Amino acid sequence: MDSSHFLQTAVVFLLATVIAVPLTKRFRLGSVLGYLLAGVVIGPQLLGLVSDTEGVAAISEFGVVLMLFVIGLELSPQRLWVMRRSVFGTGLLQVLSCSLAIGAAAYYLFGLSGSAAAIIGGSLALSSTAFGLQILGERKEAGSAYGRQAFAILLFQDLAAIPLIAAVPLLASSSSAQGIDLLAMLRTIVVIALVMVGGRYLLRQVFRFVARADSVEVSTATALLVVMGTALLMELAHVSTTLGAFLAGVLLADSEYRHELESHIEPFKGLLLGLFFISVGMSMDLSLLLHQPLLVLELVIALMLLKGVLLWPLGRWLGELERTDALRLAVLLACGGEFAFVVLKLATGQQLLSARQNGLLVLAITLSMALTPLLVALVAKLLGGKSKKPTRAYDIIDTHAPRVIIAGYGRMGQIVARVLRAQGIPFVALDHSVEQLDLVQRFGNVTDIFYGDPARPELLRAAQADKAEVFVLASDDPESSLRVARVVRRQYPHLKIIARARNRQHVWRLMDLGIDEPVRETLYSSLKLTRKALEALGLAPEQAADQVERFRRQDAELIKLQYAVYDDEAKLVQTTREALADLEKLFEADAEPSAARIRQRDVDVPLAGSD
Repeated sequence: MDSSHFLQTAVVFLLATVIAVPLTKRFRLGSVLGYLLAGVVIGPQLLGLVSDTEGVAAISEFGVVLMLFVIGLELSPQRLWVMRRSVFGTGLLQVLSCSLAIGAAAYYLFGLSGSAAAIIGGSLALSSTAFGLQILGERKEAGSAYGRQAFAILLFQDLAAIPLIAAVPLLASSSSAQGIDLLAMLRTIVVIALVMVGGRYLLRQVFRFVARADSVEVSTATALLVVMGTALLMELAHVSTTLGAFLAGVLLADSEYRHELESHIEPFKGLLLGLFFISVGMSMDLSLLLHQPLLVLELVIALMLLKGVLLWPLGRWLGELERTDALRLAVLLACGGEFAFVVLKLATGQQLLSARQNGLLVLAITLSMALTPLLVALVAKLLGGKSKKPTRAYDIIDTHAPRVIIAGYGRMGQIVARVLRAQGIPFVALDHSVEQLDLVQRFGNVTDIFYGDPARPELLRAAQADKAEVFVLASDDPESSLRVARVVRRQYPHLKIIARARNRQHVWRLMDLGIDEPVRETLYSSLKLTRKALEALGLAPEQAADQVERFRRQDAELIKLQYAVYDDEAKLVQTTREALADLEKLFEADAEPSAARIRQRDVDVPLAGSD
């Protein structure tokens, strides 16, 4: 390929991506669909701007390799253990039931071979992780009951895709006249064992050696070398390259280099994966949609209906979801997924499927993905409102009378609890997040932390709030903290409330409830950061501390001054400008020789929040 042709092709790809992806994301159809549509438009069947589809496909397949490496990196054993029931229970049954049902339909209704039916069943059982997580994120339902079940099922599907990809060459050899190639199976097992053992003992040593160079470019090159080297080794042994990349990721999942590797690989993965989906769109056979629209439509309806019918009882009974949430789960995961493109393309290359069969299935999967956001929105409108948060009975609080009650056991609440525990001060911590409690309980046998909504009066009574002295309001949700503060102030006026505030508006609303001096969550760390920045610029530590302390005092005065007018935006702006002008005058005065005595006097008061 000459340089001008290469540049022309690159410009076409980038232009199509820049136009198509933002449009589909604007209509909440997802970036994957945007890449597919871009490929269709610039492909040989419409505009014909790119004709070398085979060359593009060969390059883009490396995006799938990188994607599987990243999936392997994210495969945390702790995460799987916490979600083991949903992942290996609901997820496993979903993949098995859908694979068997779809495979049986392909075998008996369409007369495909056993190997082809198995590949079709396994690939169509997988849903779109990209679409599912994106929809949950946009609707803010990732933490809902059905959102957690959907995430667990998608996680198992990602795991199931690996052996499915690896099984395609084996199924191709078993469908040949010679039957199953035992030598090929043995070779696969030996190569996997070599990668696992060699990677376990060599990869960390390699990354430890490279880390000493302290070079971002070398670290990126090493990450790509690991992925490409493992894939090449697998290819030379006639084993799936994607399986090798996944195994390399798994071997490094619990290493100290995991996050650094992921940050180096992510840009390459995103670009090449987008290129892969564009190549899939370019290879789509639109003539099938024009000449056999009813067949394509029947495949789409059959796929989504069959998966939805099987998903609903799994979510309802095994996932213990309500009827409405089970329906939401079924609609969200009824479509096909991006891994199906990979599996079907590989199966077509191994001659398990014909080009026409592959074209029909790719069209059906693409249309099902396009319909999913619309169906999710329609079901949400019909059911009304959002999915309920996961329900769980509040914990029974059986403990001695505490001196302190902590509401919210996140980052700030945990620090308070650790200090109190070290001082031997009895406390009770309450948190309304199931995930947070599960996370904390993984790291030790804690007996003073309980699940429940601190805004419920009966829970506060069970926590013996009437006998406590201090109530630490450490929740990171402003509305939730205000609701808790109202209940505590009304029912237990003797409690001294120490409240965390998100911002100035939150401070003022807490002050409305009679809470003195709420603690802004980023104020003191920001002051300390500023002090260190001033010291790095050459100021003496005493002078830096003095200037930061002056700012803190004036900001505290400004908070109290603006509290009286915080509902008047014009006065807020005016007081902020006046405070800034006063601060500038103070710092100008500091530059005069006569200010030295004043600074010395002020330094005697230590900077709040300093070590």
